[in-house]
Amino acid sequence: MGHDRGMTVRWGVAVLLAALVLAACGGPPRQHASAPAKTLASGQSAPSARQKPASAGATPARTVAAGTAGRYRVGQRQMIFDEPAHIGVTGQHLGERSLMTVIDYPAARGSSESRLAPGPFPLLMFAPGFLQCTGTYAQLLHAWASAGYVVASVDFPRTSCRAGPAAYEPDLVNQPADVSYVLGRLLALNAAPGDFFSGRLDPRQVAAAGQSDGGDTVAALAASTCCRDQEFRAVAVLSGAEWPPMPGTYFTGDTPPMLFVQGSADTINPPWASLQLYRADRAGPRYYLNLLGASHMVPYSGDNPVERLVVRVTLAFFARYLLGDAGALTTMTRLGNSAGIAALRSAGQLPPGTG
Repeated sequence: MGHDRGMTVRWGVAVLLAALVLAACGGPPRQHASAPAKTLASGQSAPSARQKPASAGATPARTVAAGTAGRYRVGQRQMIFDEPAHIGVTGQHLGERSLMTVIDYPAARGSSESRLAPGPFPLLMFAPGFLQCTGTYAQLLHAWASAGYVVASVDFPRTSCRAGPAAYEPDLVNQPADVSYVLGRLLALNAAPGDFFSGRLDPRQVAAAGQSDGGDTVAALAASTCCRDQEFRAVAVLSGAEWPPMPGTYFTGDTPPMLFVQGSADTINPPWASLQLYRADRAGPRYYLNLLGASHMVPYSGDNPVERLVVRVTLAFFARYLLGDAGALTTMTRLGNSAGIAALRSAGQLPPGTG
C-alpha cells in the first residue's frame, strides 16, 4: 500500500528537525490559569484501558452550553497517569508507561485557585504528532477549552518531544491504548467523590482529535479493529493516515462521525493519505476539509488565519456531532468553504483538484 511513502517522508523530516523540536518543547504549554500538578501513584488501582467505566457513575441531566470560543477563561492542569504493564496490540509485552497529560479546562470565574467551572463539560482527548508535545498545539487546545470543553492531551512516552534522541516512532501502535487508558482514568476521577473532576465531565459526550502521527492514533481509535473505542462520539483526524504496522483493518464496521483536515501543500503527510481514510469511511457522516496551500504544521500551531479557521470548523463539527446542535452543520459548511482558503466536502465527494 502507499502508506510506506508517507511514513518514510515523516521519518526523514523528523530526523532533520529533531534538534529544533527538542529545543522548542522544553517550555510548558501556554497557561492562562495556573493549577498544581497532580501525579497518580504507581500503586493506585486503575481500570484497564479496555475496561473503562461506561457511565462513570450517575450521568448528569445535561451538559452546560459549549461551542463558542472565548466563552470561558481557561485553566490548566498537568497529571501523570501510570499505565500498568500489559500486552500490546501486536503481542509485545509492554512495561509500565508514564503518560504525561496536560488538561485545559473551562475555569470558574473569580477563582484564585483556578477551579474547574461547574459542569458537566464534554471531553476532548488529543494526540500530538511525532516529536511533538502538547505545547506545540497550545493555541488550538486553548480555543477548544475556552469554548466549553475539557481537553486532555497525552504526551506519549516514546514518541513525544520528551523522548529526545530515544524517540521511537513504531511505538505508535501502542498509542491508541494509551489514549483509552487516560480516558478511563479521567472518567473514573469524574465518578470519584471529592476529586477535582468530580461530576465535571459528561461521559456521554467524548470525542478525540490528533495531528500527524496523533491523527493516525485517533483514526485507529475510531476505525481499526485493533483499537476501536466505543466511547468516542466524534473524531477529528488532522493530517493523519492509516499507520501501516497497525494491526487490524479499517472501516469494517460502525465508526463515529469523522472530520479529516488536510493541507494541500503538506509534504510530510501527503494529501492522498488523508483522502484514503476519507474515501474508505463509508459507515457514517464524514467530512474532508481541504486547506488550500497549507503545510503540515501551520494549520494547527501558532496564531494564524488558517489555524483560526481550523478552530472554528472543528468546533462546529464537535457541536454538531458531540453536542447535537443541528444548526452547527450549516456553520461548518459555510466556514469550510472559504474562497481561497479552504474547501469542505462530505459523503465521499472530493474537493476540487484532489481527484
